[in-house]
Amino acid sequence: MSADSPNVRQVQGYCSLCIARCGTVATLTDGKFTRLDPDPTHPTGAAICAKGRAAPELVYHKDRLTRPLRRTRPKGDSDPGWEEITWDAALDQIAAAMRRIAEEHGPEAVAFSQSSASTTAIADSAVYVRRLMNAFGTPNLVSGLDLCGWGRGFATRYVFGVGTVATNLGGAMPDIAESGCLILWGYNPSFSRITHATATVAALKRGMKLIVIDPRNVGLANKADVWLRVRPGTDGALALGLANIMIERGWYDDEFVRAWSNGPLLVRSDTDRLLTANELASGGGSGQFVAWDSLANRTVSYDPSAGCYEATSGHLALRGEFTVATIHGAVSCRPVFDRYAELCRKYSPEAIERTCWIAPGQLEEAARTIWHARPVSYYAWSGHEHHANSTETARAMAMLYALTGSFDVAGGNVLLPAVPAASMTGEDLPAAKRLAPAIGFVERPLGPARWNNVSARDFCSAVLEGTPYPVRGLVGFGNNLLLAYGDPARGRAALAALEFYAHADLFMTPTAALADIVLPVASCFEREALKIGFDINADAQSHIQLRQAIVDPPGQARSDTDIIFDLATRLGLGEHFWDGKVEASYRQQLGPSSITLEQLRAEPAGLRKPLTTRYCKHAERNAKGNPQGFPTPSRKIEFWSETFLDRGYSAMPDFVEPPVGPATRPDLTASFPLILTCAKPSLFCQTQHRALPSLRKRALHPEIELNPTTAAARGIKNGDWVDLRTPAGGMRARARFSEELDPRVVVGEHGWWQGCDELGISATDPFDATGTNFNLTVDAAVRDPVSGTPAHRSNLCEVQLVRESR
Repeated sequence: MSADSPNVRQVQGYCSLCIARCGTVATLTDGKFTRLDPDPTHPTGAAICAKGRAAPELVYHKDRLTRPLRRTRPKGDSDPGWEEITWDAALDQIAAAMRRIAEEHGPEAVAFSQSSASTTAIADSAVYVRRLMNAFGTPNLVSGLDLCGWGRGFATRYVFGVGTVATNLGGAMPDIAESGCLILWGYNPSFSRITHATATVAALKRGMKLIVIDPRNVGLANKADVWLRVRPGTDGALALGLANIMIERGWYDDEFVRAWSNGPLLVRSDTDRLLTANELASGGGSGQFVAWDSLANRTVSYDPSAGCYEATSGHLALRGEFTVATIHGAVSCRPVFDRYAELCRKYSPEAIERTCWIAPGQLEEAARTIWHARPVSYYAWSGHEHHANSTETARAMAMLYALTGSFDVAGGNVLLPAVPAASMTGEDLPAAKRLAPAIGFVERPLGPARWNNVSARDFCSAVLEGTPYPVRGLVGFGNNLLLAYGDPARGRAALAALEFYAHADLFMTPTAALADIVLPVASCFEREALKIGFDINADAQSHIQLRQAIVDPPGQARSDTDIIFDLATRLGLGEHFWDGKVEASYRQQLGPSSITLEQLRAEPAGLRKPLTTRYCKHAERNAKGNPQGFPTPSRKIEFWSETFLDRGYSAMPDFVEPPVGPATRPDLTASFPLILTCAKPSLFCQTQHRALPSLRKRALHPEIELNPTTAAARGIKNGDWVDLRTPAGGMRARARFSEELDPRVVVGEHGWWQGCDELGISATDPFDATGTNFNLTVDAAVRDPVSGTPAHRSNLCEVQLVRESR
């Protein structure tokens, strides 16, 4: 595109600063990138956020890394003694260290790390990070999956077989344009995914109902039909309490539950296991389960391999108790759904009021809205994930959603079609077929390590204690470990103990400062990238775009993808990386789509590959005439998980109180009477962007949000500096009042460390309790037993006025 002036040029593309990937138009004036605007012709181009508008500041910031750097002084020295080196020298040193560590300890002793694909541009290169790991032979990626994406996209796979909420790695997306009711659960799209915010506002105008579940009244909560101000960390109880009302009132899709869940399967009351057909006195097939036919008054078998009962599902019992003749005598059994209903009955409206601080009337109104405004869709974010009970919470939410019968129907959470594309991650490479178990897999075999994702705490254990095996090297792509995770002191000790650490980034961070080699990275506005599908809806999924570089990167900065390809070549793995040719990988990826790289280069705005959305794909028949079902062991939505039982966990997701909360640690409440949660600021992506003046001047300092009543009792005025303390540690921030916040709750912000020279603001020490690092307040040893997720958002705390001057 061209503007009227010959000195002005416009380039269509998309912003990769966060998961929204908003369609954009960049303006260059006299060759300089001067502004970024939304592209209304793009499927995600309705608007862009302040971070996107500040893109030129990011591109031209004086503190950008521009040359590879090598440490010349020990890691204990306050001055690393950085010296500039060539790219050849840097990559040769990294490759040599990786080979040496692999020869001495095995390739799994080299871990990789990457920043969140939801809040950085690493999505441009993430498939190649994984491919290099698979080619080299290490399963260990420190990626923060335990904190971001686990609950919504992975824990729910144990219920539906797929993520009920879409992440960068797939799942179902809410069909907001057709929804009768949308639930935003621990998710504020106005701050996190602006494309969802604009879609929600449009849907509200046509009459869609909106339920927002959040301790704070922010974003779209003020437009909600029902806002549930849940106590932090009790979302699992709330899901069970809503389900209880819906089951008691008959507000659930009986036909869907009977046909597409394992609700009819019988559970033995003596062993608390599913009854199998080969246990019946009358005999039955191996691997089959049993249900009760109420019309015939007898058992019927269910074959999960075929996804079929021996009789139609119309008369299968969901409630009741039945005596079944087995080879060991008569056994009392009840359907799974009956056991689920019994679990939910524990969470009566009165129990929810005590536990979640939500009035019975509000609970009833939410349940009624969910049922009567179907089809229902929902989207959940890290608000419900950053807790030590995140797995069971996510399962409980998924089961509540199953009651609506809305999954994969128009207006529900839909498994969207995708443009055919070749996989780039390299699971078929020779080394990938003999990977060691990822760190943390033995302790938590159903958690992130099952997908070769390693938590920061487990990574530190492998480095510092050699558990389960030693890690000696790390290759990092932007992951600011010391600011993004709890217990930064342990993280610092682990990074310092590594034999070798290489880090690629845009800026020098506290994490990068502990590396042996630091590599300068091009921003998403200075590099080319291919994106196939834009996630939000079927129209967006049909969009394919080869994003152009708007300007050249500063100095010698290079894209993560180029770094990976060159490193692979030096490791002798070039044959798995198209002999170092990135374009060749794009061509292979595009192959199944029948769209060429040349076509995309000729159309910078992107091309569309028409797609057809099919609904209720679980009901489609395969070549044998059997239903496709769900990709779970039973081929049904699983209210009861034998997978969990086999690993020593509960078959159903009972609520567990936060480990450091008023109900579990009353001994701490005298010193720490408040509950601490945290939230994402609107102007920054996690630990980034606070050095950009246009953004920082709108948020000069971190803030602690609290109710004025809570503040008054402590002599705190709006804007005062306060000390925030938990049993684990502390930080400082400025007080900001919120009348809508429960007086027993305070809300912090994480990610603060950067200074802003233009505004005269210095950086802060992320390891000092008088600094601004929220993660010093987190006890990273308090973790979810399945996923290893630390409790970042439901701890006890106290807030006090800082009396000395800063």
